[in-house]
Amino acid sequence: MGGGGQLTEPGESGSRRAGGVYTWEEVQSHCNRNDQWLVIDRKVYDITHWAKGHPGGHRVISHYAGEDATEAFTAFHPNLKFVQKFLKPLLIGELAATEPSQDRNKNAAIIQDFYTLRAQALAWLIIWLWGTSWTLTFLCSIMLATAQSQAGWLQHDFGHLSVFKKSSWNHMLHKFVIGHLKGASANWWNHRHFQHHAKPNIFSKDPDVNMLHIFVVGATQPVEYGIKKIKYMPYHHQHQYFLLVGPPLLIPVYFHIQIIRTMISRRDWVDLAWSMSYYLRYLCCYVPLYGLFGSLALISFVRFLESHWFVWVTQMNHLPMDIDHEKHHDWLTMQLQATCNIEKSSFNDWFSGHLNFQIEHHLFPTMPRHNYHLVAPLVHALCEKHGIPYQVKTMWQGLVDVIRSLKNSGDLWLDAYLHK
Repeated sequence: MGGGGQLTEPGESGSRRAGGVYTWEEVQSHCNRNDQWLVIDRKVYDITHWAKGHPGGHRVISHYAGEDATEAFTAFHPNLKFVQKFLKPLLIGELAATEPSQDRNKNAAIIQDFYTLRAQALAWLIIWLWGTSWTLTFLCSIMLATAQSQAGWLQHDFGHLSVFKKSSWNHMLHKFVIGHLKGASANWWNHRHFQHHAKPNIFSKDPDVNMLHIFVVGATQPVEYGIKKIKYMPYHHQHQYFLLVGPPLLIPVYFHIQIIRTMISRRDWVDLAWSMSYYLRYLCCYVPLYGLFGSLALISFVRFLESHWFVWVTQMNHLPMDIDHEKHHDWLTMQLQATCNIEKSSFNDWFSGHLNFQIEHHLFPTMPRHNYHLVAPLVHALCEKHGIPYQVKTMWQGLVDVIRSLKNSGDLWLDAYLHK
C-alpha cells in the first residue's frame, strides 16, 4: 500500500495455497520481519517475500503485518482493479466465518460508515492547482521561498496521485517537480511520507515523530525518557530551543543530508540526476549575478525561509495531537486522533496548500486538494455520530499549540526525571 503506481511482479508467497482458514490470533502472530501476513477484505495474504518489492516501500506495507490493512489499502490505491492481480499470488486463505472483519478494538460501525462516506467523497471531480541591492536580494529570497513552498505543495499532489487519472503521469510530474524544481528525491519522499500516512503519530512507524532524541513529544515518550533518566537534551527547555533548531534547520540541514545519503546509498541515479539538474540550473542563473559564494548564501537563506514555512504548516496539524505507541485503531479513529484542521480562509488554503484540511487529506490521501472542503462537513457529521473529536483551530491557535505541546511534553519529562 502507499504506492499506487507501476508494480513489480510479486514473488512466490511460500508453499501455502489459497484455501486456508485462519483466526485473527493466527494472523497477528505473523508480524515479524521474516514472517508477515496481513488481511484485506477478510482475505489473508502472505507478503513476507514480496514486501521488499512493494513500490511504496517495504516499511509502509510491513507496518500492517499481522493486521487488517483494508482501509489503508483502499486509501492508497486509486486503481483497485489493477492492483488486485498482484495480490492473487500472495493469497493464502481467508478469515474463519466466526471471526469479525475487524481486528482488535476497531469499531465496525465506524468503518462501515466511513466506507459510505468514501464512496461519496471520491465522486467529486479532480481539480488541479497550476498552481544587486540588499533590498532586491531579500525580495528575491522571499519570492524564491514562496515558489519553493508552493512547489512543495504541488509535488505533494503529484506524489499522492491526485492530479491525473493515470498513475504514470503523476509519477513522471512528481519526479520533475520535486527533482528539477526543488532539488529533492521523489522516492525518498514517497517512502517517508507514505509511512506517515499509514501510521500517523505512532512511534517507530511514523518517521515524522522520530525526533532523533532532540525532542520528546506526546504524553508517553517524555515519561518513558524521564523514568529511564534519558537526557540527551534539556527537554524542559525544548519549547525554547525548538525555535533555534526546528524550523531553521530541518530542510537546509537534516532533510538535505538525508536526501543525498538516501539517493546514493540506494543507488537511485534517476532521482539524483533530477536533483542535480535543479542545482545546475540554479547555479547557471545566479552565479553570474552573485558569484559562487553569494549564490550558495542565497540558496541557503531561501531554504532557511522555506523550512520555517514547511515546519509550522506541517507541525500545527500533528504535533499537538495524540502521539503514542501502536493502538491498532480503525482507520478513521487513528487519523482523527493524530490530526486536526486549521479553519478555512483564502489565505490559509493558499499558505498551507489546502493542507489546513489535514483530516480530510489523511482520510482520503488521493483526493484532489480543492475538494477537501466539500467532504469536510460529511466527515464532521460522521465523527459526531461516533463521538470522535473533530478539531478545527485558527491559524494562530495552531501555531501556539505547537509551542504549548512541546512545553507540556518537556514538563512531563522533567517531572518523571526528578520524581520517578
